[in-house]
Amino acid sequence: MKKHYLLTFILVGLLAIQLHSQTLDGYSKNSVTKQLDFEKQFKETVDFSRFRIHLEAITSEPHVAGTAANEKVKDYMVESMNKSGWDVNVYPYDLYLSKGPGESLVELVTPVRQPLNQQENILSEDPYSSNPNLWKGWNAFSGSGDVTAEVVYANYGTKADFEKLKDLGIDITGKIVLARYGGNFRGYKAKFAEQYGAAGLIIFTDPVDAGYMRGPVYPEGTFYDESSIQRGSLLTVDWTGDALTPFEPALPLDGKTKIKRLDPSEVKGLHTIPVTPISYGSAKEIIGKMKGKAVPAGWQGGLPFTYRLEGGKELTIRLKVQQEKGMTRANNVVGTLKGELYPDEWIILGCHYDAWGFGSTDPNSGTAMLLSMAETMGKMAKEGKRPARSILIAHWDAEEHGVIGSTEWVEQFRDELGAKAVAYINLDAAVSGKYFGTAASPTLKKVIMESAKQVAYPDSAKTVYEVWAAGKPEPSIGNLGGGSDHIAFYMHVGVPSISGGSSGPSLYHTNYDDLHFYKKFADPTFKMGGTVEQVIGIMALRLANAEIIPYEASRYSKDLATHFENAEKNVKTYNKDFKGFEKSKAAVEALKTSAEALDSKISSILAGSQLDSKKIKAINKDLIALEKSFIDPKGMYYGNWYRSLYASTDPFSGYASWMLPGIQYETEMKSSERLSEWDDRYSKAILDLKSKMDTLLKNL
Repeated sequence: MKKHYLLTFILVGLLAIQLHSQTLDGYSKNSVTKQLDFEKQFKETVDFSRFRIHLEAITSEPHVAGTAANEKVKDYMVESMNKSGWDVNVYPYDLYLSKGPGESLVELVTPVRQPLNQQENILSEDPYSSNPNLWKGWNAFSGSGDVTAEVVYANYGTKADFEKLKDLGIDITGKIVLARYGGNFRGYKAKFAEQYGAAGLIIFTDPVDAGYMRGPVYPEGTFYDESSIQRGSLLTVDWTGDALTPFEPALPLDGKTKIKRLDPSEVKGLHTIPVTPISYGSAKEIIGKMKGKAVPAGWQGGLPFTYRLEGGKELTIRLKVQQEKGMTRANNVVGTLKGELYPDEWIILGCHYDAWGFGSTDPNSGTAMLLSMAETMGKMAKEGKRPARSILIAHWDAEEHGVIGSTEWVEQFRDELGAKAVAYINLDAAVSGKYFGTAASPTLKKVIMESAKQVAYPDSAKTVYEVWAAGKPEPSIGNLGGGSDHIAFYMHVGVPSISGGSSGPSLYHTNYDDLHFYKKFADPTFKMGGTVEQVIGIMALRLANAEIIPYEASRYSKDLATHFENAEKNVKTYNKDFKGFEKSKAAVEALKTSAEALDSKISSILAGSQLDSKKIKAINKDLIALEKSFIDPKGMYYGNWYRSLYASTDPFSGYASWMLPGIQYETEMKSSERLSEWDDRYSKAILDLKSKMDTLLKNL
């Protein structure tokens, strides 16, 4: 017994020594212990039960942007954050949106008259599926029309698929296109269908992609059943945000500041043909009656028929959509916990709150986690534990219609964000399963990994980091692409960003993304909400409390070297004589030396004497400016709103991450015309970044 107590005493002593000898990026040796104690108290203050309470409160009813139900969610969040001691502001905008699904129908006309189902079945196992406020499947920003026509199958409806149809001699002019989800953003399916002369578009989820070919379907399993329908926006303008106010915030029409709006008729990307989604249970009624030539390799789906390119003259379909568009009020809710030392330096965490239905995984698992985090940090602030920098928690509206709410806020506060925002952390659907992961800009990769090492993974002897890394020296961290609220922060203004959380099974954008699904499949134990809150909270606090912002400058050169290597390989697939991006690669090598020297110098300074507050402010101001080297006012040729030379959403798929997007666009077009220009623009940006680092080094 005495031996046991002795071993315990030794172990506790060793842990204490390790704790006090630990170093943290951005912290002086005198402040490390204080920060680790702060983090320990934060983890202990997290109340795991609060996540479930918030999730049940905000996802008990469907709440699409612009509806009264979504207003109730807004009011709940305002009340919750006010109670937690945050300074809460509501930012209203008048957006050009579809005012609901309107009227729609899909029916076979010949050889038989048969209406097709457009809404999920009511399931006895899922009490939420009978909610009378659930809407049928619909696509926001559909055109209106009533057409009866023959059918053409276009696979995933990608640019390449429509080109293939043309090469095969299939004329889609005046016909209804049937395309399956996947491969690209649904809005591009509509864009290409319209471009090639289609009279309408029907989109379905194929069982080979997300249905019974993948495993048991809902409610037995996690895949789409024969009635599940993916909803979603079709908006494909050449910018992100409100369709009528590019570069400017869509401020309220009755407000003091008047914003000039485009006329909808002037805006490319607002579709004119009717578009609607259906389930594969409905799609099989069409595909099973098609009589044309068999599809090429790779186009066959999972329904028990040979997929065919055309339905023939005997098969006609009626597609009707009448959908009103107009000004709709949307509201962002932003709470601020003011920093004690550096209130004008901001760490921003955000998730949208509007959903296509209940939104229990997407997005509101992220919303519930952030509301719980606001409570945790609010309690600590009341006890005198307030962060050094300001922490903002934002709940964005109208994301599902085209990442609109967050974009309007960024456009409204563009200059302030450029000067004050240390980081943006996006938490869309952040607790939708048990698999932790992130995508991040270079400077933030290390701090999220280090934060994950501090949190225990539920029902495990491992940390979140260890489970995430899965035995590798370092976990895989993705590159930021499209599809969520980090876009404007990162790709328009140049705020270092992260998007992440824990993922899992998904009935994406269906009426079944509800509390029954969450409790049965996403996280039955409700332990991941508090776990993700701990990881993200520690990261936010490390960014907030560090004397010197803990960016990893040397990660720029490491990642850039990889991106340019990949870019050259891609160009050489169609231009074997290409000599390479010599100027840019030389700039990356030069940057590497400066970046490594900067990281080293900051570490040595923090290990030494105390820095005065004026010098700390000056250093951090220069660090915040680093990412702005990649913000080019000229922007991209596919849309000058996208200003980051470093990363962009893919303008053809709408989701994928494009690294070095200026070059990637040329590669996609198989063009060499502007490669020299891009080598100049990239080398200039990289050398500007190096110059900023060199200046910072001199001033340290």
